Amino acid sequence: MALTGKIPPDFGNLTFLASLDLSGNNFYGNLPQEMARLRQLRFVMLGFNNFNGEVPSWFGVLHQLQVLNIRNNSFSGSIPSSISNISTLQTLDLTYTSLGGQMPKEIGNLQNLRVLRISGNNLIGSIPLSLSNATRLMTLELSVNYLEGNIPKEIGKLLNLKVLAIQANQLISSIPFSIFNISGIKVIGFSYNTLSGDLPTDMCDRLPMLKVLYLGFTELHGHMPLSLANCSKLQTFVLSDNKFDGPIHSEIGHLSNLQDLSLENNHFEGRIPQEIENLDNLVSINLMANQITNCILLFEIWEWKSLYFTMLRSTCIYTITRGSIKASYI
Repeated sequence: MALTGKIPPDFGNLTFLASLDLSGNNFYGNLPQEMARLRQLRFVMLGFNNFNGEVPSWFGVLHQLQVLNIRNNSFSGSIPSSISNISTLQTLDLTYTSLGGQMPKEIGNLQNLRVLRISGNNLIGSIPLSLSNATRLMTLELSVNYLEGNIPKEIGKLLNLKVLAIQANQLISSIPFSIFNISGIKVIGFSYNTLSGDLPTDMCDRLPMLKVLYLGFTELHGHMPLSLANCSKLQTFVLSDNKFDGPIHSEIGHLSNLQDLSLENNHFEGRIPQEIENLDNLVSINLMANQITNCILLFEIWEWKSLYFTMLRSTCIYTITRGSIKASYI
């Protein structure tokens, strides 16, 4: 049974506390100022409650804090700049906390930070250039906000990044090629932004560890990277609703771990390469609204596979679901 109620001011008398985990309850109200006396705290986990009010600025005086997780609450106001004073902080999770305003320009002072999650808020303004100073970052998630402007090329200095997700914002311009120098990155997500430009031909030569690429609904253009075969760990490949053109390269057949292939609503043309039949782990494929000429070949390839398949070819939509074929005419 979940606990409920407010945190009493007397909580601040527990000055010996090193770890505080109240996650997944029904606590509500403000976090009392008296908690600023808990100077021994290293771990604070208050996620999935109903706390409200502003995020306390006194978090900034907890100089031993390593983990601050207050995700999924109903705070108001902005991210206090005092959080940037916690030099020991390794994880900061503010996901879905109803915060607005701009990201603190000083956030790059957190040079021990490994995980920064601020998705699902109402943040505005640009991504601070100082983030490039947090060179130990491994996870950077800023999706579902109102961030605008360019994607800073300085993010390419974060060479320890494994996850970079800045989807569903109002970013513009191209994806800086410096990001494709982060050789150990596993997840890249820029979907639902108004981007431009193309992908580097040698993208997969640079990103051999890439597992997930979300670039749908971004207005990118150009051809599919020729180096695709070198993304051998790729599991999710989403380029849907863009302006990509040219052929679907035969190298795609080398992606033996691929599970989700979404290329719909582009300008890909020509034939689907025979090599695509090698994708034994494929679960979902969508090639609708392109200029593909050989959908009958796909029936021959996938009639025996367990997957969901939809593709548009001129006047017919073919669907394969777990081995059964259906055709509907439009």
